[in-house]
Amino acid sequence: MLKILKRLGKRELVFSIICLLFIVFQVWLDLRLPDYMSEVTKLVQTEGTIVADVMVPGLKMLACALGSLIASIIVGYFVSLIAAGFSKNLRRDIFRKVQDFSMEEIKRFSTSSLITRTTNDVGQVQMLIAMGLQVIIKAPITAVWAILKILGKSWQWSLVTAGAVFVLLVVITILIAVVLPRFKKVQRLTDEINEVTRENLTGIRVVRAFNAEKYQQDKFDKTNIELTNTQMFNQRVMAIMSPVMSTIMASISLAIYWIGAYLINSADMLDKITLFSDMVVFSSYAVQVVMSFMLLSFIFILYPRAAVSARRIVEVLGTSSRIKDGNISKVDKVQEENKGTVEFKNVSFKYPDAEEYMLENISFKAQTGQTVAFIGSTGSGKSTLINLIPRFYDATDGEVLVDGINVKEYTQEFLHEKIGYISQKAVMFDGTVESNVTYGMDETSEKKSEDNVLSALKIAQATEFVSKMEDGISSHIARGGTNVSGGQKQRLSIARAIAKRPDIYIFDDTFSALDYQTDFKLRKALNDEMANATVLIVAQRIGTIKNADEIIVLDEGKIVGKGTHEELIKNCEVYLQIARSQLSEEEI
Repeated sequence: MLKILKRLGKRELVFSIICLLFIVFQVWLDLRLPDYMSEVTKLVQTEGTIVADVMVPGLKMLACALGSLIASIIVGYFVSLIAAGFSKNLRRDIFRKVQDFSMEEIKRFSTSSLITRTTNDVGQVQMLIAMGLQVIIKAPITAVWAILKILGKSWQWSLVTAGAVFVLLVVITILIAVVLPRFKKVQRLTDEINEVTRENLTGIRVVRAFNAEKYQQDKFDKTNIELTNTQMFNQRVMAIMSPVMSTIMASISLAIYWIGAYLINSADMLDKITLFSDMVVFSSYAVQVVMSFMLLSFIFILYPRAAVSARRIVEVLGTSSRIKDGNISKVDKVQEENKGTVEFKNVSFKYPDAEEYMLENISFKAQTGQTVAFIGSTGSGKSTLINLIPRFYDATDGEVLVDGINVKEYTQEFLHEKIGYISQKAVMFDGTVESNVTYGMDETSEKKSEDNVLSALKIAQATEFVSKMEDGISSHIARGGTNVSGGQKQRLSIARAIAKRPDIYIFDDTFSALDYQTDFKLRKALNDEMANATVLIVAQRIGTIKNADEIIVLDEGKIVGKGTHEELIKNCEVYLQIARSQLSEEEI
């Protein structure tokens, strides 16, 4: 929790100091009330007192109460600013941190857990700060100040007050020890609820197609019931706090008056009035002390869950990405000479915590203007190989070179500027056709022009369906591209890469969602457009890569063939088997 609170900015710290000053002022006003009450009590017991005599301390009591109310409102206002500003900055920091994560870190936490940590966990910490800044500061000040005021009044009353506080602390300690482990479980189950819900919504078509609604409901209910039962247990345990507080409050007042009755009964007549006044004042201060600890108990109710949330947030913020930026962030003469080249030198790769290598001893070089294709059976490592170029993962052994330089030496931003990456699964963002095609481009860039967008759409064979949309390139695209077909999404994602005009194009099984005619037209247009760019294609269909300058055949993470289509038909058995499964003997 302390690591989280250290992230409070200067603005929040200034507001905290203001809160502290007003809280001290409020406590001083609250603790002046019993003094005036003692004055009123003595006046009432004294012969010859008139109403006017009582009015003066009475008005002072009213002024203290009003001043305390105003101070409380001011403190509440500043505390809200602190809590809201802090949570805003915390969400921003988590979001930016996650953006820097490699695929390894994202898979380690899981998407649903990262969402929960950015929303629910931050909300728990915000709630603690909002209440804590008022209570944690006010309660100790009130308790200590009140104790100092009652010291010396009566050791019997002081002992009763100390006993009440001790019982209260014991109860709070036991309750915290019981519920803290279960609050950790609540956050874990919240992650699972999010995961199941997200999975169900993402795969709703498959769920319905296989009549698996009941299976999904049972899966959700299992986690939901477990979460509900855990929360119910926590709430029932913490509910014990309220009756305990009420009992202690009532008991301490009863004990003080009971002891006071004996003390007054055995005192001289002159001391009876003083003792009675002290008893009333002591009772008020004792209640203030117990109330302070009772207020702290509310924080103890919030703290366990907030502490768990804080640890989960710190876990994200404290995680360093294995993908570290290099120092190269600009073009030099050496890079210009090798511009667009991609080379693998004895590259091997295995996923984190995996025992076996996914790729072994991969070596090839793609020259500027060449098209190099990768083909192989499912799980042969094609996409994994491609993912090493933009550094979604780093090679375990060997070197991956872009423009003749190891990709680890580039800043990630500069490296990604060189690459136009089209993923296997087309990703669309909420916005327009134009905003999706120019995604990530600087507002002042010439590449963001309408002419460039239209040109990219034309090459990607997307002009036909975009022109039929109501607003053309300004037409709305829903999040995930749910209002366009799979093939249309894929063509828009290709247009996005083309509009970037990079040195290197990476197509990760991009053409599988396209029909053969569109595939043919698109590849023909791309050949004309990418004459001076390096093109790397991962494909399942031989027809897509048949005319590539070089085809690399992968099998179980190793290169088993390399050459043109004609050469591989003659020399590579794996490639020949793939060809026979897709083409007729005449086509082969």
